[in-house]
Amino acid sequence: MPLPYFEVDVPIHRADQPGLLGLHVFTGRADSRTAAVRIAHQVYEAARAAREAGLEIPHGRPDGWCACGYRPGWELDWSAATAGRWTNPNRWTKPHTFEL
Repeated sequence: MPLPYFEVDVPIHRADQPGLLGLHVFTGRADSRTAAVRIAHQVYEAARAAREAGLEIPHGRPDGWCACGYRPGWELDWSAATAGRWTNPNRWTKPHTFEL
């Protein structure tokens, strides 16, 4: 049975512009919340290192984790990261209520 998908939400801010805040979201398969945060941190660091070396951001991990981008100047607060099971809000099995 495949591992469940997790979502890791990491608060971000600009050190040079204190009012700019946001959230960086990662998703992928893991066996626990702790593992999900650890893996998200690993893929972020790999993306950062690749960009700083002038290389493409790595993609294609078999567990689904990757960083789709890297924004210089944004600081991620990994100590405040949260993780939980990811639920696709658009899945086809989701019950829908609508009028015809």
